[in-house]
Amino acid sequence: MSIAQQPDLPRQAPEGEPLPTAGHDATSHDAAHGRDQHGNPLDFERYVRRLEDPERLAWQQPDEVIARLGLGPGAVVIEVGPGAGVWTRRLAAVVGETGRVYAVEVEPRLLALVRDRLEQAGLGQVTPVLGLAGDPLLPPGSADLALLVTSYHHIADGGDYLARLRRCLRPGGRVAIIDFHRREQPVGPPPEHLVDRQTVIEAAEAAGLRLLAEHDFLPYHYFLIFG
Repeated sequence: MSIAQQPDLPRQAPEGEPLPTAGHDATSHDAAHGRDQHGNPLDFERYVRRLEDPERLAWQQPDEVIARLGLGPGAVVIEVGPGAGVWTRRLAAVVGETGRVYAVEVEPRLLALVRDRLEQAGLGQVTPVLGLAGDPLLPPGSADLALLVTSYHHIADGGDYLARLRRCLRPGGRVAIIDFHRREQPVGPPPEHLVDRQTVIEAAEAAGLRLLAEHDFLPYHYFLIFG
């Protein structure tokens, strides 16, 4: 669906964006995203509601994105920045009981929320991980895919973080990055807080990754897959 076919959505309030999952500039960037100087959401409950807003899911299209990733039963996925677990639950369903999803989050309250919801849903194939800024804290060769959905623009040193993720991948592993185009749009943060597509590609190449595929069906995001 093209941008012109999308409903006329107002720009989201700052709380609608995921928390940073790696080192970030804790000044104007935090203020613009509705967080205090430590990266914590100023209104946690409102923040979670926005992450789960059906309108948001309509343009993020998580089911279609995951289908394009070609995952199957037994796959192991690193999800960087699970937020409220909206994507986590879908990933868990795809990889099945023989697979594994490592949900890496630096905000303890969000990680606790994800853990509780996964326990309620009986999804034991998800391992919540309290990561460090700039490091997912996972062992080498542990996953088939690393997925970052609107998380990359929070990372202070994207190249270094991608290099760490690359070491976490098995041979033939991939990194999928989905983030907002760096332009004025009716949703998402303002352009000055975003990272353009070409900069992401260059950082990935510097980390030893190469672009394998690109999808353009998302109205507000680029969708890049590296190997």
